[in-house]
Amino acid sequence: MTTAVLSTLIRPLVEPRLPDWVEPLWFMSKDQALELAPRAEIGWFDFNEPSPMCEVVTAATNLKWLNSIYAGLDFLPLDLLEERGTIVTNGAGINAITIAEYVVMLMLTHAKGYREVVRAQDRHEWLLDSPGKRELHGERVLLFGLGAIGSLVKPRLEAFGMEVVPVRRSGGEGALGPDEWRGQIGTFDWVILALPSTPETHHMIGADELAAMKSTAVLANFARGDVVDQAALVEALEAKSIEAALLDVTEPEPLPTDHPLWSLDNAQIAMHLSGRAQTKMFQRSADRFIENLGKWHAGEPVEPQMDLALGY
Repeated sequence: MTTAVLSTLIRPLVEPRLPDWVEPLWFMSKDQALELAPRAEIGWFDFNEPSPMCEVVTAATNLKWLNSIYAGLDFLPLDLLEERGTIVTNGAGINAITIAEYVVMLMLTHAKGYREVVRAQDRHEWLLDSPGKRELHGERVLLFGLGAIGSLVKPRLEAFGMEVVPVRRSGGEGALGPDEWRGQIGTFDWVILALPSTPETHHMIGADELAAMKSTAVLANFARGDVVDQAALVEALEAKSIEAALLDVTEPEPLPTDHPLWSLDNAQIAMHLSGRAQTKMFQRSADRFIENLGKWHAGEPVEPQMDLALGY
């Protein structure tokens, strides 16, 4: 028997499908998870906050495989997991469809000034002209990240007649390499971030990059808040040196109520809701976990595995 310590949140979706070689132990709280963690060979320790997840993972000294619904697990003690030889499967791709839809929604909301339409409806005011006249068709997009999310964003924007140029480590095939995009960022109308948070992506969009962008350019961040130098972004938005920012993520989260980003008309704060705007997240995660259990038992690789050295 293999002991799996699992959250009761996914129990209804998983328990009836567990193979007979799995001994499930269920937890409802952090304290219960901490008590059970040392017995876990397989663990699914998701909480709403990073801190209890880190505590439980640290206490799981016999853990061979850690599973999570979250795509970004850079907050975990990855060095410790690597040292222990723990395999980690994350939630990459689980929320990709809804996040890609959110990207398109926010871009259209900005282009058509739809926030002003909603506000006019709240005032019972009949507008005589559109508050936004920008068209996506024919505009150029610089897309950072061609993983599960980016690979869905690209064809959706191309369907609007946009030219989408991805950034890849290797460059080529219509993409820009890591040493090429900065010299060309000023030729794009939209800059979309959908890549992991790593030491090399930390503040990759800073004051210099923002200054090089078009004054009509829009920055859309669906990566992590720390990929953008937020203080530099606030300055750029206040000076209107770029047109707008569409921010599903911020640093920190939640964004403090007195933060200047809230008050800027050219910033949209989506409160990291893009991945939550769906009903199938837990079902997809449960299906993937059950499939991976079969692979694990057969000695086959479970997917998608994190590269603990790279952090994603």
